[in-house]
Amino acid sequence: MLHPSSSGAAQAELGALPEWNLSHLYPGMESEAFRSDLAKAEAACKAFAESYRGKLDAMAQGEGASETLGAAVKRYEALEDLLGRLMSYAGLIYSGDTTDPVRAKFYGDTQERLTAASTELLFFGLELNRIDDAVLDRAMSTQPLAHYRPWIEDLRKDKPYQLDDRIEQLFHEKSVTGRSAWNRLFDETIASLRFTVRGEELPIEPTLNKLLDPDESVRKDASDALAKTFQANLRTFTLITNTLAKDKEISDRWRGFEDVADSRHLANRVERDVVEAMVSAVRAAYPRLSHRYYALKAKWFGKDKLDHWDRNAPLPKVEQRTIPWNEAKDTVLSAYSAFSPRMADIARRFFDEGWIDAPTRPGKAPGAFAHPTVPSAHPYVLLNYQGKPRDVMTLAHELGHGVHQVMAGPNGALMAPTPLTLAETASVFGEMLTFRRLLDQTTDPVQRKAMLASKVEDMLNTVVRQIAFYSFERKVHVERRNGELTSDKLCELWMSVQDESLGPAIRLGAGYETFWTYIPHFIHSPFYVYAYAFGDCLVNSLYGVYERSNEGFVDRYFALLSAGGTKHYSELLAPFGLNAGDPSFWQIGLSMIERMIGELEAMEAA
Repeated sequence: MLHPSSSGAAQAELGALPEWNLSHLYPGMESEAFRSDLAKAEAACKAFAESYRGKLDAMAQGEGASETLGAAVKRYEALEDLLGRLMSYAGLIYSGDTTDPVRAKFYGDTQERLTAASTELLFFGLELNRIDDAVLDRAMSTQPLAHYRPWIEDLRKDKPYQLDDRIEQLFHEKSVTGRSAWNRLFDETIASLRFTVRGEELPIEPTLNKLLDPDESVRKDASDALAKTFQANLRTFTLITNTLAKDKEISDRWRGFEDVADSRHLANRVERDVVEAMVSAVRAAYPRLSHRYYALKAKWFGKDKLDHWDRNAPLPKVEQRTIPWNEAKDTVLSAYSAFSPRMADIARRFFDEGWIDAPTRPGKAPGAFAHPTVPSAHPYVLLNYQGKPRDVMTLAHELGHGVHQVMAGPNGALMAPTPLTLAETASVFGEMLTFRRLLDQTTDPVQRKAMLASKVEDMLNTVVRQIAFYSFERKVHVERRNGELTSDKLCELWMSVQDESLGPAIRLGAGYETFWTYIPHFIHSPFYVYAYAFGDCLVNSLYGVYERSNEGFVDRYFALLSAGGTKHYSELLAPFGLNAGDPSFWQIGLSMIERMIGELEAMEAA
């Protein structure tokens, strides 16, 4: 389905924007198919518990353990796929307009019923982990249970942090009125906010988009409007942040996690010291990266310092044009095709089969994402496309996720999901392919400089900014253990990490202290943000391998994507000669950003 118009002339420049076709999942919220599957899921979860609860240990020690346990895991996987399909549909419907009370109720009701249904399945992972290791290893030595060995071994990593069944059930059921409810409050609050820019009332996405306007006065007005509305809603965001940080502290304490980010590291299947090595490397590189680049950009603007609303501003005296949707599509697909026709063929399906929702609409979830849904269906991509060069890169990024999700799908509902350590690999690689393709086709020196500067800024936003976000989260969660944080304290912590990461060439003016309020990752996925830096540094290293010797690279790269969650990241990187456990590994990725900044400095001197 195409979106014919949303804001007159601006929309005409973009062309018709696609909206996704969610009927691939279900015909509608009131459809018999959805109601039937929801009832089927509830009944199947109960039946599964009746068949297996309290019996797994005996099954593991009995005759034909591989067959009986293998059949149980296969049945569990089918249930996970069904539950995932239902929840994915409700979530995608909701993200289309989070301010619509009908959609909000549908989402909330579905979440409640599926949480109650999946409570019946909690015992399964807990009981599997109570089976003696030697007994389970013996059962996994032959098919069909051997097929699920990666999932079971992954599950066993959670074993030290599991609680008694009844407590796990309580945590699970209370999530609907706890963490999930606060997440929803944040989403609906953000979507309902309006920002007054020059007399026009705008939702958050078009307002943020004005920070990329060529006119500095427009950027300043948009920044002021953001700050004014954020300030007016500061109490709400402070309460949400305090509540969720405390909720996480309670969960971590009960489970026995030592560090505030340890639960995220476990979920990511990455070692704490590897993350700390990366964070240290990036923070040590701030002066060589962001501080150095923003000083150069200030010079281009004829200033000693840039105001915070100029951080991502387009370069002065460079023509800014709106990029129509079809051009963005062709750009990304041609870049993907030059790398591998197979990759382009997968990405093309997103356009041809209604898997993308591109227009900006009031109430629509801000930002962009690729939702994997379930292996029995296909991913969907949400964008807020407004024709900026960064929007083209966002399209390339989310399609990279989509390609990854399609390729990992055959692993099934239990083993298709990719840990965050590699989840950003395909997306950032897709961006890099698109950027390099565009750069190679650009001969005008002014445009090349603008493109290179834009790419450096994207990389700084992905690496430096996300590590600053991670540092902010750490400070918030550590401080929260000593009591509630005031709005002023949260703003103070935010400014401390922003000042450190952005450097002396950025002037952080009044109002910027509230800009922590709208970052959804802090709310939905604590400490997720370092995965972006992990992915960017990793892809820079991967791309270096590709440039030096691309023979056989595509096959190895596709093997990495197709593995989904079946292998540890270290095993998947080994064929490329890369080792993220080596502290010097991170310098490889950071040095690519340094070289690009050096190239820009050389252009300036020429």
